[in-house]
Amino acid sequence: MSRLSDLLTSAVAEGHLLAAAKANLESLLEGAGNAVAARAVEELANTGAWAELNDRFFKTLAFGTGGLRGRTLGRVVTPAEQGAGGPNERPEWPCVGTATMNYFNVSRAVRGLIAHAKRHVGGGRKPLLVFAHDTRHFSRDFAEFCAKVSTDLGCDACVFDGPRSTPELSFAMRELRADAGAVLTASHNPAHDNGFKAYFADGAQIVEPDAAAIIAEVNALTSECYEPVPEAARGSLTRLGAEMDKRYVELLKTLLLQPSLLDKEQTRIVFTNLHGTGGHIIVPMLRQLGFEVRTVARQDVLDGRFPSVASPNPENAAALQMAIDLAEASGAELVIGTDPDADRMGVAARDAAGRMVLFTGNQIGSLMAWYRLKTMFELGWLTDANRSRALLVKTFVTTELQRAIADGFGVGVVDTLTGFKYIAGKLRKYEEAIPADKRGDYRSLSQEATRALRLEYSRFFVFGGEESYGYLGSDAVRDKDANGAALMFAEVAAYAKSIGKTLPALMDDIFAEYGYHLETGNSLVMEGADGAVQIQALAKSYAENPPTVVDGAAVTRMRDFAKQDLFDQEGDLLPKEKMLFVDLADGRSFAVRPSGTEPKIKYYLFGKAAPGGDLTAAKARVRTGLDALWKWIEADAGRRQKA
Repeated sequence: MSRLSDLLTSAVAEGHLLAAAKANLESLLEGAGNAVAARAVEELANTGAWAELNDRFFKTLAFGTGGLRGRTLGRVVTPAEQGAGGPNERPEWPCVGTATMNYFNVSRAVRGLIAHAKRHVGGGRKPLLVFAHDTRHFSRDFAEFCAKVSTDLGCDACVFDGPRSTPELSFAMRELRADAGAVLTASHNPAHDNGFKAYFADGAQIVEPDAAAIIAEVNALTSECYEPVPEAARGSLTRLGAEMDKRYVELLKTLLLQPSLLDKEQTRIVFTNLHGTGGHIIVPMLRQLGFEVRTVARQDVLDGRFPSVASPNPENAAALQMAIDLAEASGAELVIGTDPDADRMGVAARDAAGRMVLFTGNQIGSLMAWYRLKTMFELGWLTDANRSRALLVKTFVTTELQRAIADGFGVGVVDTLTGFKYIAGKLRKYEEAIPADKRGDYRSLSQEATRALRLEYSRFFVFGGEESYGYLGSDAVRDKDANGAALMFAEVAAYAKSIGKTLPALMDDIFAEYGYHLETGNSLVMEGADGAVQIQALAKSYAENPPTVVDGAAVTRMRDFAKQDLFDQEGDLLPKEKMLFVDLADGRSFAVRPSGTEPKIKYYLFGKAAPGGDLTAAKARVRTGLDALWKWIEADAGRRQKA
């Protein structure tokens, strides 16, 4: 260790190793629970891999909009980490580092979560924690580890018997009245990443003040080692499987508004889970309900390498290409794809000319929002008398087309910050607004009963979504749900077929009535320690030197979510977030924010045209305007980075 210490000291003095990285490295080695960490660090230091060490140790992982997330496979895999190897060609051990996903950080994260859960519960009983995992490298290992730590420290724990989706974890927590939980996933990130997505008692991702309290607990831990409580005080471990799946599917079936549509001609669907968890629920459920479903056999394989795609993200057209090819060959009308933990869903649908057309996340959400509002009024669930209590919930960076649709039906819209946990926060608010003597054990009530209560005493959540392909149609789940979204969108497809329309034609009808809206998303990726500094510097430059003219258009309004006190449509003060939203005189807008889960700064561009007129011309005009806007933003970002 003395030789290693001297080597690290010299590297800092020579400017190769960040001082913060050295301090974090020494903290990890002091609290590591096995010899792999020390050997891996020595191997990297001995080969002069200072950039790799900086990337692994420049910070300690902290909760962002998606919880804890980082690399679990290093860019450089050391011989110590490779060891005897593991399944799907992964190393034996996860990536050593304080900024990476490994047992050091997972141990600290789950123990911080346990400590907060114990404080929340008090001494009357043992807290119950639930854990799920996707198909990523080390996800199963981490989930089993979390369950063991929980029982060792005097908590009861449940862990799924195999890969399950993030929304099923949320559902199971609410069903079991759990106190906390986590899903081991990095959602749609690249194969080298993993994460710890933490949830609390209402089945939603953690928000303030719980997040700050858990971070304080985690930061106080400097070792992955812990002392189990006496055996008599330890908790029990329960495996969750088919029974919980069945209960979840029964809930999902309540999302169908017009089951009679499924009695008509079958809608033909191609589904891909992109090597993840989606097929476990979606495929048998859709087939049971009468849809004709084919799957992409190569992508049915549960494999954390995601070997058939460059990125397991249904937002990316390339990820759905194999499914689109199968749809072309089989004559299917609809393609549905979900990401590894099945909280995001992308689709493509056949148009009148027979071509498969990809939909954006904003378009997918708008179709479902429109259909569900229309149908709920037709069914008499919503009326002139109660429409003021119905609403859509979306994020600020989600299309304003959904606001136009809501306005058309006379229902409300509430915007939240980016991250589905904020939408879930609204659902908690609406549940708690029901008088306690009326709501009783709310989670045991039927969807019909809760709808009646919300329409009488609170707000009725019709649909929620975000532009990044996340959707929700029931408050019985408190996170975005691709399983439910697949069923809801399949019903929209069945409806379109029943009236002799294609889904692209139905989308155009909505544009014609409410105005054409187009949104594009772009990112500047900056990885590692240097990238993190660049992202923060660029974000700071927008806050300190905001633009006044953009691509020839004057800035008419600018909202700085980090500095200003901003309120949502219900008068609730928004938490501070590093996001700048800029509106232009010509009707275009854009937002910029550092990602909370990925090494990038994200840009959201918005364009629109009024209803009426030539829709084809409007589409071309809006697209041209957004292309020009992005060119200006990209050039401006380059200038800011050089300043």
